[in-house]
This record gives sequence, C-alpha cells and structure tokens, in this order.
Amino acid sequence: MKSRLERLHRVLSGYIERQEIPGIVALVSHHDDVHVETLGSMSLGQSAPMERDTIFRIASITKLITAVAAMILVEECKIQLDDSIEKWLPELANRRVLKSISSDLDATVPAARAITLRDLLTYSMGFGSVMAPPNTYPIQKLIRDYRIGGDGPMLPSQYPGMDEWLQKLGSLPLLAQPGERWMYQVSGDALGALIARVSGQSLGIFMRERIFDPLGMKDTSFRLPAEKIERLPTFYSFNHQTNQLDVFDGVENSAWLSETPFESGGGGLVSTIDDYFTFCRMMLNKGRHSRKQILSRATVELMTSDQLTPEQRVGSEIFFGTHASWGLGMGLDIRRNEIYHTPGRFGWAGGFGTIAYTDPAEGMIGILFTQCMVDSPASPKLFSDFWTLAYAAME
Repeated sequence: MKSRLERLHRVLSGYIERQEIPGIVALVSHHDDVHVETLGSMSLGQSAPMERDTIFRIASITKLITAVAAMILVEECKIQLDDSIEKWLPELANRRVLKSISSDLDATVPAARAITLRDLLTYSMGFGSVMAPPNTYPIQKLIRDYRIGGDGPMLPSQYPGMDEWLQKLGSLPLLAQPGERWMYQVSGDALGALIARVSGQSLGIFMRERIFDPLGMKDTSFRLPAEKIERLPTFYSFNHQTNQLDVFDGVENSAWLSETPFESGGGGLVSTIDDYFTFCRMMLNKGRHSRKQILSRATVELMTSDQLTPEQRVGSEIFFGTHASWGLGMGLDIRRNEIYHTPGRFGWAGGFGTIAYTDPAEGMIGILFTQCMVDSPASPKLFSDFWTLAYAAME
C-alpha cells in the first residue's frame, strides 16, 4: 500500500512540476485508512502552499448536496417525487417544447405533462446544456443572453436573481418533453430554487441548518466570509491561444466574497477536502454520520441506484460513455470499463477542477480538488491518473 501511495504522490507531483496545475489537494480513504496529499501552491508564481484546509470552488459536485437537501424534504412529506413543481415554481408551468433543437423559438408543441421533482433529480426536466458550438441553434443565443447557465462556466455574480432566473427560464420553450432525456446542469439550479420555495428558506440557510451544521461542515457555503479569504486559491482557466493559465476568479475580488444573486444548486458552493469527505462518509454510511442521521438508508439506496433508461441517456454519451448513468442528483457507474469503474460507485466531477466519488463495494472514497477549469465534459488525464493510482493502491 505504502509504495503505491508513493506512486500516487509522484504522479500527481508531476502535474505541479510540469506547471500544468498550480496546486492539488487529494484524499483517498479505504475503510479506516485516510491518505491526503497537498501539493503545489495557492497561485502561480507565489510561494503560499496548498493546505489541507484550502477552500475550493467545488462547482458541480454541489449537485449531490442539493439532491440530499431535496430528499430531506421528501422524507418530511413536504413534496413527493412525482409531484408537479408548478405549485411552487409557477414560472415553469404550462410549458411548450421545441419541435426540434434546430427549430425557431415559435415552432413548438405543448408539453405532454408537468415537470416533476423526479424530473429535476434525474436531470430530465426537458432543458439543459446544448452540446453544440455557440450559435449552432437559435435557442443558444437566448440561453446565453438570459444567463440561464449550462452554456459554459459562470461565476455566481453573473447569474440573475432566483425569481428573474425562473421567469427567464419559463419564457423559453423546453428542448425535450419532461422525462424524455437527461440533459446537463439546468435541472440542478431549478432544484435549488424548488428547495428554497418548498422550505421557505434560502437554499444556503436550508443546507446549513439541515446538512452542514449537523455534519460539522464549517467551511461549506455559497459565500466566502472575508476572514477566510487567505484560504482561497486563485482560480485559473486554460487559454488555448497562448497555452497559458489565465486568472478566471481572483482572490481579493473573488465572486464568492459578495452575496450571490442566486445560490446555484447546480454548482455554487465552496468547500474543503475534509468537509466534502464528511459529506461522502455520510453517504457511504447510508445517511448517517456519527450520531447524526441526515437521510434514511432507503433514501440513500434509491438516490445511488440507476434512475435512467437507455433511451433517456441517448445524446449524453460524452458524459456517460458506456459505463455510467445517473441516480437522483449524481452520476453512477453501471459497468466496469476501467480499473476504477466499480458498478454502484457514485459521485461527479465539477468544471472548476473538482471530482469526488464514493465506492460502497470497496468502502472507498476519493476526492481531488484543483484550482483549474476543466473545459470539456471528457475526463482530463489528471482525473483518470488519480483514480487509477487510488484503486491500484488498494490492498
């Protein structure tokens, strides 16, 4: 085990030495053994090292936490999985659906039924990322102009407020019938808005009271308090013209320092490796962490089982390949194409260079946080190297 963990250290260090990434914090846990690597620096050209308590913008691995928040409301019978969302989100009522993705915006048919909570959790509400170059289809311009999201990474400050976001989303036709197929991103933000409306609290307050405080996740939130600014790394995107890293979100002027107009359930949280590890351990332990019960065993088992038909996955091969599917609010491995694709392993990756998966069959959790944007749905080599090394290190 030890020599293979040294290999993990050596390979991850190579990414720092080649200056592909400024810093990495990684965690691998197998039953009671927990191994953490902190490598590189908080920003390019500065000596402040990455630390175990560095606070990262975790992007789309927020989705799992949002799904847990929704299922807390289901367990309290505040809403049921197959309830229409129209009672709480009237902006999304009486939908129309584009005849085809290439149609003009007035070429629509009525939606066959209302959007349900289950549709939001399975990301099949009928609206999401259009996986095509900008300006390929007429609707892409309005998705971009309205700042709906799903057409590229957005800072929290770039969203409209929640009510305005819902109104703008509701003014656009759906891209598919509710329940017809999986589409990325927008369902997660609509789910966050639904949680806020059903609970009568902001998404952030609901998460804090029902998930973060009970689990002791003290550094996870939609906004970074000013006193924690020194623990935030500079965030970069790769410039393909210059082959260099450009600053996407700095530290002193970070978008996470001010109140966000819309708390994005699809990707807005900041967190630390240990906070997210605590969340993953709760999920691995079927809803419990120490003496705190966040969800029931039955609920976690439902969330982490395949909820899509093969037909619903059509068009999403860039995300799922042939090895993966989707549960309620998270990705799920369903066949073993790689060393690390254990059927039943669940989690997701974030566009801000984060990935976390939990493997119940192996009693294993892996988390990797960086401060560099991932600009394709295809897994970067760093992620696949991390998982290969983590699984190869197991006894």
